[in-house]
Amino acid sequence: MAKNRNLEERIEEWRTFIRRRQAVHSVDVEELEDHLRSQVKALNEAGLDDDEAFLVAAKRLGDLDSLSREFAREYSERLWKQLVMSPGTVGSLSNTTREALVVIGLAIAACVAIRLPELFGLHMWGPDENPSFYARNLSLFALPFLAWYFAWKRGLGRVGGLWLALPFIAAALIVNIIPFKREGHTEVLAVLHLPIALWLAVGFAYAGGRWRDHGQRMNFVRFSGEWFIYYTLIALGGGVLIMFTMFIFQAIGFNAEWAVQSWVAPCGIVGAVIISGWLVEAKQSIIENMAPVLSRLFTPLFTILLLVFLVSMIWTGSGIKIEREVLIGFDLLLVLVLGLLLYSISARDRQAPPSMFDALQLLLVICALLVDVLALWAILARISEFGFSPNKVAALGENLILLVNLGWSAVLYARFLTKRASFAPLERWQTAYVPVYAIWAWIVVALFPIIFNYR
Repeated sequence: MAKNRNLEERIEEWRTFIRRRQAVHSVDVEELEDHLRSQVKALNEAGLDDDEAFLVAAKRLGDLDSLSREFAREYSERLWKQLVMSPGTVGSLSNTTREALVVIGLAIAACVAIRLPELFGLHMWGPDENPSFYARNLSLFALPFLAWYFAWKRGLGRVGGLWLALPFIAAALIVNIIPFKREGHTEVLAVLHLPIALWLAVGFAYAGGRWRDHGQRMNFVRFSGEWFIYYTLIALGGGVLIMFTMFIFQAIGFNAEWAVQSWVAPCGIVGAVIISGWLVEAKQSIIENMAPVLSRLFTPLFTILLLVFLVSMIWTGSGIKIEREVLIGFDLLLVLVLGLLLYSISARDRQAPPSMFDALQLLLVICALLVDVLALWAILARISEFGFSPNKVAALGENLILLVNLGWSAVLYARFLTKRASFAPLERWQTAYVPVYAIWAWIVVALFPIIFNYR
């Protein structure tokens, strides 16, 4: 009886997972459940117990249905740990504990790394402060440790580890040897683009060195969206913690500002990068329910925003003002739109037919494409009038890259909606295009200072 209850609990877990996604994917849960139960029964007759039969049947069912495949992929590792866990078995528990200790150790190492330069006279605050050094190196205080975690977790070999170390070593040399003009244009651009350049290295570690695998690239896209959500939540919680820290110590006449500035804030910023990555790995099924919902919530909102903006431009006859802050803001907006598109694609069942949400996605892409064209027009007009500058060239390159991505995405989406092509080409186009952003980021970081004479 206990075994039967255990099997029913697992089938109920599978059923809940499938039904949560029924709004997105058209599936017949009862028919799938019949398949699942018949597979379990056949495997029981072949000699497997209920738990073993369920795990194998769930994987086999993935060959018939994409949602079941997703369930099998996401839950197989956790289910296997549940199958082998018993009062007398501590292997899985010790592995989980060891992973938690590794993550905590890496987070502490990141905190030590961001404080270490003070031993060499590079202070974050005070009369001898050097904020430009910390701004240039901020991603190097955190992302190598996140990459290290995934390299350890995925069992990346020695050769893969050497390849992984190269971009971080190159980045450290570039941003610390190049004689940037303090707070100059190329230094600011390097600060903004270095995290993008190094994020692809994290992706290489996340994929276990198998970056050419389309499935691994799409998994990294999912991870990136989930990591961003977790990091934002931790940052918001950290902001509340800092606020109350300042408040309660001020109530007893003690100024805690120095501790917050020197320890709490910088250690929290870099430590949360590693903790967020670990939480995504540990709680993947929960956050993956959240992220598609957020993409469905914000896709129509951003579509309305861009439509209203385009109408306002036409109504008022106003052009886009080309200033550094404006260029950065528009690029961030377009990148956010692209992020919504990417995550919606990664969460979608490629076998499902076109829906109204797909049409809304196409409208969002077209609106973003029009905004990108307007921004490019304004940038080119500014360049023809005042000449080239680091900011304008960086914005020009980024907007051209976005133009190609959004333009071809619109074509592929239109072909899918008119049933002239499947969804797979759009998915593959997005994952194949990801390295282009990293390549451009490396160009901005490494070559722009030289091209524009370090200004």
